[in-house]
Amino acid sequence: MRTPTLLASIVLGTAAGAAVGAERPNIVLAMADDLGWGETGYNRHPYLLTPVLDDMAVSGLRFDRFYAAAPTCSPTRTSILTGRHPNRSGVFSPNHTTRPEEVTIARILQDAGYRTGHFGKWHVGAVKAESPTSPGRMGYEEYLAHDNFFEMHPPLSRNGAPPDTVRGESSKICVDAALDFIRAVRQQGSGPFFVTLWFGSPHSPYRALHEDEEKYSDVPGRELARRYAEITAMDRALGEFRAALREMGAAPDTLLWFTSDNGITLEGIPDEQRQWLFNGGWRGSKGSLYEGGLLVPGIIEWPSKIPSARQTPVTAVTTDIFPTVLALAGLKHPHPDRPLDGLDLSPLILGGDMHRRPEPVGFWVYDRRAEAGNPRWMDPDLTRGTTPTTRNPGIDFVNFRHPVAKTSDFGGTAAWRHGRYKLVRIGSREPELYDLLRDPRERVDLAAQQPDRVRGMVVDLEEWQRGVERSLAGQDY
Repeated sequence: MRTPTLLASIVLGTAAGAAVGAERPNIVLAMADDLGWGETGYNRHPYLLTPVLDDMAVSGLRFDRFYAAAPTCSPTRTSILTGRHPNRSGVFSPNHTTRPEEVTIARILQDAGYRTGHFGKWHVGAVKAESPTSPGRMGYEEYLAHDNFFEMHPPLSRNGAPPDTVRGESSKICVDAALDFIRAVRQQGSGPFFVTLWFGSPHSPYRALHEDEEKYSDVPGRELARRYAEITAMDRALGEFRAALREMGAAPDTLLWFTSDNGITLEGIPDEQRQWLFNGGWRGSKGSLYEGGLLVPGIIEWPSKIPSARQTPVTAVTTDIFPTVLALAGLKHPHPDRPLDGLDLSPLILGGDMHRRPEPVGFWVYDRRAEAGNPRWMDPDLTRGTTPTTRNPGIDFVNFRHPVAKTSDFGGTAAWRHGRYKLVRIGSREPELYDLLRDPRERVDLAAQQPDRVRGMVVDLEEWQRGVERSLAGQDY
């Protein structure tokens, strides 16, 4: 197995060739909040109306097995920005902040002449101007953002200022702000744009326009109907965004990548309504390292490079976005020795010969309890949030120092996906092994039947975890 450091060198060493002789594309990374794999029409949801996502799925590149790097939001968002597993920078769970030493994709693109904007949920640190991990400090010139989730009429911070309430449906607010930014960039003729469009929907609590709720009057349960209404509103806003790109003439040269930050959630859905949730029959949900907690929608639309619909079974994960975007823009990481966990998918996107993932994927929910007594990485006055949610007047974003890198007894819950097999290790319990080709719903544990495979996968998993521990201890900076 290649180590992550070597993988990073391979990915970054080939990055410059992908866009040589071609103009750099515009990049838009759109993401839902808590949208499960099955919560789209194209994945045969029995109720949901998602005509825009359905159209993208039959006009662009559709991933059948696209994974969030983690089963919760802050970690996955960090993975997109850095191309690294979130544990490397101490983002163990929601309301953890990444570290200012991390190099984000926005920073690299900005340094290369891209105009950069973030619109919507942030949740990898506080968005206020003085925060060392605000969008402004992490590579974005313009942003309208919230520390965490938000609903109708959200309080949002523009470029780090104290939050103001913006009236309207939240997904449309995000899209309108992103389009204002893109129109200004194009009017100025000042280079390609990079936008992260991170919706606050359909995270609980569920709030929706009356006309969207009406579409689901036959759905059992009001909270479920509201959730579906939020998804439909987000889908519509994404459609308005795509239409505007076409009107501006920007669509052909814009790569639009849509996904979600974790698998389906049960939050905010009463027990008696949960039977009506649909996620394709995958085992588990948000917070779990079984497929239902990690599998999410994954679609790329890029008309000039993906002129007709394609569907791929290749395993992909949100950490892949970083090295893939770098490759497509013909750029390199400023610190080529820094370990990455993502894989360059540009050969797949550009129609090359990539029929399977050549490298494994590691997942790890860290046991963060032992870290809470350690000194903080940053001054808490700088990392405290300012944009309130329905549950919290301001998040205390945390990140703890980790002075000694573990070399064994890693704890937490981990998974290792290699080819058709997936190892799941929960604390000190015996590992589980699943053949995802024959048993995609993870119902039959094969560990007792294939002990040699289990031992080999455990060795590879622990080798990777030792590398993550070194990063967590700050050895990459």
